[in-house]
Amino acid sequence: MDEKKIILSGIQPTGVFTLGNYIGAIKNWGKMQEDYECAYFIADLHSLTVYQEPAKLRKQTMDCFALLLACGIDPEKSLIFVQSTVNTHAQLSWILSNVTQFGELGRMTQFKDKSEKHPDNINAGLFTYPVLMAADILLYQADMVPVGADQKQHLEFTRNIAERFNSRYGQTFKIPEPYIAEAGARVMSLQDPLKKMSKSDENANGFISILDDENVIINKFKRAVTDSEREIVFREGKDGINNLLTIYSVLTGKTIHEAELEFEGKGYGDFKLAVGQVVADSLKPIRDDFARLSKEKTYLEELIAKGAETAYKVSNRTLSKAKRKVGLI
Repeated sequence: MDEKKIILSGIQPTGVFTLGNYIGAIKNWGKMQEDYECAYFIADLHSLTVYQEPAKLRKQTMDCFALLLACGIDPEKSLIFVQSTVNTHAQLSWILSNVTQFGELGRMTQFKDKSEKHPDNINAGLFTYPVLMAADILLYQADMVPVGADQKQHLEFTRNIAERFNSRYGQTFKIPEPYIAEAGARVMSLQDPLKKMSKSDENANGFISILDDENVIINKFKRAVTDSEREIVFREGKDGINNLLTIYSVLTGKTIHEAELEFEGKGYGDFKLAVGQVVADSLKPIRDDFARLSKEKTYLEELIAKGAETAYKVSNRTLSKAKRKVGLI
């Protein structure tokens, strides 16, 4: 029997996930556990590139861990851990920074974007962030990494660094491939369907938090931007309707065409209400599970400690090999 391929993915603990995070990534994480050897981590070290209020970061990290469990990540099937509890990440990051060129980091679009957003805090961590991300991936000898459009450059950077290290010091790291998720990977803002759904949206009606209650969800969908036509069809120029059809299709398992037929002849009001109800119903088990898990602090702490121990054992094999290769004792 073939060994399962290793998939690794991380998420920052910067508040509650949106419906976009859930549909675009986390919903698939649960499914992937059956077919792959999965490692999922909370990237709390990465979140430090922007100032975080310490107590809030700790709470968000615990909440993020509980949310992943509520979304179906099973610690019996997958490795799930908090990045900062495993010191191999920072150690390999330093080693890899010495095979990284300054110019490569300067060309990273995320550094440019975040520097513009936070001109008062253009720190070294923000600049070297991709090296730590490369260490995250390479430590676990990942075969594949799920990537959205905004992460493709980081994965390409990781591949380049791994190839350069292997060429200079001998075969050490597996070269990871991108894992492209199924349709529905991109959920747009309900208020501006040309923009990706984001919790940093200034308009709270633009995004759905996966912990929003049913009434909030339905009201946000009622206010969703559509167009001046009346047809519920997926086509160019109908960005609002396309977004709602995508959400409905992913959560019901129906094709876009089946969804179009279902709402043929119906008005936008009925359609928006139906999509809102499907979203509310889909997220209810997650809300209920999260409410239960967030009260079980001891259980969560035990799982975090267990995840850290396993992640250290796995990643230290790679780190030890890399240290020997570069001549460290």
